[in-house]
Amino acid sequence: MSSLKFGTSGLRGLVTDLVGQPSFAYAAAFFASVGKEMGTSREVVIGRDLRNSSAGIAATVATAAAAAGLTAIDCGPLPTPALALEARRRGSCAVMVTGSHIPEDRNGLKFYRADGEITKADEAAILAALGEVATGAPAPPAVAARQEPDAIARYRRRYLDAFNADVLSGQKIAVYQQSSVARDLLIDVLAGFGASAVPIGRSESFVPIDTEAYRPEDVAFIREVMASGDFDALVTTDGDADRPLIADGTGRIVRGDVLGLITARYLGADTVVVPVTAGSAIERAGGFQQVLRTKVGSPFVIAGMEQAARDGAKVICGFEANGGFLLGSDCPIGDKVLPALPTRDAVLPILATLAAVREAAMPLADLVVTLDVGETASNRLPNVAAERSGALLRQLTDETFRREFLRPVGVPQAVDEQDGVRIGLDGERTIHFRASGNAPELRCYAEAKSAEAAEDLVRWGLAAAAAVMDGNAK
Repeated sequence: MSSLKFGTSGLRGLVTDLVGQPSFAYAAAFFASVGKEMGTSREVVIGRDLRNSSAGIAATVATAAAAAGLTAIDCGPLPTPALALEARRRGSCAVMVTGSHIPEDRNGLKFYRADGEITKADEAAILAALGEVATGAPAPPAVAARQEPDAIARYRRRYLDAFNADVLSGQKIAVYQQSSVARDLLIDVLAGFGASAVPIGRSESFVPIDTEAYRPEDVAFIREVMASGDFDALVTTDGDADRPLIADGTGRIVRGDVLGLITARYLGADTVVVPVTAGSAIERAGGFQQVLRTKVGSPFVIAGMEQAARDGAKVICGFEANGGFLLGSDCPIGDKVLPALPTRDAVLPILATLAAVREAAMPLADLVVTLDVGETASNRLPNVAAERSGALLRQLTDETFRREFLRPVGVPQAVDEQDGVRIGLDGERTIHFRASGNAPELRCYAEAKSAEAAEDLVRWGLAAAAAVMDGNAK
């Protein structure tokens, strides 16, 4: 059985299941279904991250494009948002070869229409077209793609044209390069705005940086680097540079949704769209005209931003708990304008957060304290079949059951059932249960005033959930 599956953003699975004919088949299915709607352009731009398997898969995608009658444009290794920007510029579709933050034995494909990320309906269309592709037949001979080396330069220029040249002047920033596809770009951009950008930790083997679930070795490395006192902050990204990671001067990693909050405030957004897993401080401390919450996944955030635009919102942005920031409208920055780019981006929140720190004239750690964002925790129960987690979630939608279930930890208040069941508790706490979208597991998230209280709430939640599910099975 193949491991390939659409998750919250793109197709992912084991490299052994993706290389060769499968990547040809999925790309061909994309061109045959969604790609038909790309307008007059007969081009497809292709990019990749720095995994060992990515260049070969990208070549297979180019071959599939040629077989579909399209001109394949090879943009080389570059951030996913840079590829999306190039697709918008050309009016073409795009395929990014990346597994994002997952280990190197896995990889994936992210598909873009000319107007941005594909939707969940587009994913269904690709899967339907896949059935018409001869998945067992060998791919045709490789076809060389036309090279486009300037796409990453245009992405860099997007930010250099929108922010003042001295916006980061005086800051000394450690750039944890590891194997991020943006590792050299970050140095150039930060230095271009007046910061002293110091490269550290470059790796020629792939490092799976997850901006929501930090590896202990990365946490230890970041703390060791920042213990020197030489840097104001440390920045890095995940593999394809659509999720940022920033640590403050003490070496503490700032949560992704907090980075999003700081960025949205700095940009003067009036409307913010976030998934239900983002922290409650967005409503409490944001000062936005409206905050819209969605299911987990960038396609849902994008749909929310599009709805906000139809409803008349002016400066619209979205962000996820992983820190990926989406700009849903053109955004004035002083006397300049940053054009919309409705896909996850890491460079914008890095720039805006560091600029906000300089503007506030205080360390990043102190700026976060002023927001009163509280603490979050999360964990999961593995190997939980969908029918078991589904039964629990249905029970939690019943008010009487919910009140009795939560009696040991507090009084339930507001409830959000968009993606699992997210329950507000007394004492400015929340607990949220949801089934994973791409694995047989039940996830639990919690918010509280202290890290210890949030972790305790998650531990209790998972134990209580397991007890109920075990009782349901008897």
